[in-house]
Amino acid sequence: MKYLLSITVLLLTLSTTAQDLPAYAIFNQKGKSENFGKMVKKLKEADVVLFGEQHNDALVHWLQLQLTKALGEQRSLILGAEMFESDDQVILDEYLAGTITHKHFTTEAKVWKNYGTDYKPLVDYGKENGLKFIATNIPRRYASLVNRKGLEALEGLSDEAKSWIAPLPITVDLQLPGYAWMVETMGAHTQGNPENIAKSQASKDATMAYFILKNLDVQSQFIHYHGTFHSNNFEGIYHYLKQGKPELKVMTIASVSQASLKKLEEENAALADFIIVTPMDSPKSY
Repeated sequence: MKYLLSITVLLLTLSTTAQDLPAYAIFNQKGKSENFGKMVKKLKEADVVLFGEQHNDALVHWLQLQLTKALGEQRSLILGAEMFESDDQVILDEYLAGTITHKHFTTEAKVWKNYGTDYKPLVDYGKENGLKFIATNIPRRYASLVNRKGLEALEGLSDEAKSWIAPLPITVDLQLPGYAWMVETMGAHTQGNPENIAKSQASKDATMAYFILKNLDVQSQFIHYHGTFHSNNFEGIYHYLKQGKPELKVMTIASVSQASLKKLEEENAALADFIIVTPMDSPKSY
């Protein structure tokens, strides 16, 4: 009895401590506090959920998995990610089907350095539940080509290579704030054409949107994982999705870090339908 009482006191103490030290906070587009359950309830109505991440934030990656599981309990899902390039789709499909080993998958596909800690749990969830997982990103060699020579250089690729990219020509609105910021800020650090930096980013956004639209299923919800800049302020992937299918219901999540979780900082307001805030010193995977 004394042992059980001690355990109870310990659990109550830990519970109180956890409430004093929240690991993350969620806010809606208007800056009002939300909880995970309410976010899930609203997101389940979307055709596409764009989950923007900070690539090295371990807490955000954990939340990605928890959200995917929560939505998967209520809807059929299709998963997709920036972290897998479209020309690796066959390899990804073979792994999901159990045709090849995990070692062959990670050796032959161009997986990111933090795949094992941050994306393998999502791939495993898809594999265990028989879900489609779409490799949506433009092969990096072609994004690099755009950065060096402009979008026109894509026209010279083979038909097979073009099948891994959004249909050409890719149109880019350089007046969109995100792209304009890239031209102004990042262009100052390049010797080439500063507009090509934004066009390279747009080639990724357009291609990811294209493969999301190509793999949509009216019976399923598509969850897409990517760096938060690709959908912040309802631009990037969101912009191209709406261009391709205006009636599509798309909801977005942004991820940011702040010194305090009590209030959403002004610079992070209205980034997305939901903004996940983690502490500046939260665990990092690299």
